[in-house]
Amino acid sequence: MNDKEVKQMKRSLYNRKICGVCGGIGEYLQIDPTVIRLIWIVFSIASFGTGLLAYIIAAVIMPEPDEFA
Repeated sequence: MNDKEVKQMKRSLYNRKICGVCGGIGEYLQIDPTVIRLIWIVFSIASFGTGLLAYIIAAVIMPEPDEFA
């Protein structure tokens, strides 16, 4: 990555179960996407479904991977 290139969080093309949001976050943070999925599930249960709403919003806001565009 050169100085002018900015790292952008995108949905995952290869680590996707539903929309690729957790896979994209995992790739961006260089963490196993399974850990992100488990944290997201715990957050969703603890917040009475707010995590599901956050997932839907993230799926809409996060850009598609370059291979899809």
